[in-house]
Amino acid sequence: MAIEVVPQDLMASRFAISPLVETMHAHWVLAGRFPAGVHAEWAARRRAAYERLADEHPALRAAAAISGNAGDANVSFIAPPPTAVDVPFEAELAAMRATPPAQAHAEIRRVLARRPPVSPWVEELLLGPAVVERFARAYEALWRRILSHDWPRLRAALQRDVVHRAGRLAAYGWGTALEDLSPQVRWRGGRIELKLSAPGRVVRLDGRGLLFLPSSFLQRIGAYLEDAWPYAMIYPARGTGAPAHAPDRHLAALIGRSRARILAELAEPATTTQLAALLGQSVGTTGGHVAALRRTGLIAGTRTGRSVLYARTPLGDALING
Repeated sequence: MAIEVVPQDLMASRFAISPLVETMHAHWVLAGRFPAGVHAEWAARRRAAYERLADEHPALRAAAAISGNAGDANVSFIAPPPTAVDVPFEAELAAMRATPPAQAHAEIRRVLARRPPVSPWVEELLLGPAVVERFARAYEALWRRILSHDWPRLRAALQRDVVHRAGRLAAYGWGTALEDLSPQVRWRGGRIELKLSAPGRVVRLDGRGLLFLPSSFLQRIGAYLEDAWPYAMIYPARGTGAPAHAPDRHLAALIGRSRARILAELAEPATTTQLAALLGQSVGTTGGHVAALRRTGLIAGTRTGRSVLYARTPLGDALING
């Protein structure tokens, strides 16, 4: 599959973070349908809670028939596209709830026609009059009981990825932004080539741009190239697991474990708030460590809008790399 772009597509492309889409991806991992990867320990800790939720909300089990499948055998109403960079979960859930039942049923019937037959109870739930509300309640419960507890850490990692990727796209263009996105993606001859289903298909953006959605849980590329969505690509975010470079224990003994961990995390730029979420500390505590590292010349800050992004200096690189 290939996506053809024109010069206007570079300016029209944007990045967004979707807590509802991430809830859907976490659902696939907790249900055992996708590999947990770097989240294996997290999934093991959360699976018992998920199984209890799935017993309370059968829509979570019925979702396997219409969501997370290969190719285009998936509905769109469960997780509509985000409308801004960082939309609250509640706003996205309201957008899902606003889906007309007729639209949801049309999407479900289209997908079911391409899939093996489902159990009678699954078909009854999916084609029932309250299907949208049942999915909304199920994902709201999944968010509140499981994912919301980990969202500050996950969101911080996604924000860092967006800053990194959007900066490369704006400064250097498609080739540099896509070169390490995934082995499934490459830039060649003025088009984005994807190793996905539908070989030979060509999609033209025609100046509409592409919506990029980083994901903590997916380990492969996903594409939404239907008119119901803005044309979008979901890709594995960088740095959503362990730090890129775990701090050496001798360095931790020298400058303290938290400051060593901050140096390790700053292999990618981050704000104090993002670092606090990644470390599980208060912003005030993290700010004190950041100030100490800055005073000693190990990190430096650059203001971008209302935030200050910190990154390691050459001295900080030398220290963390031994």
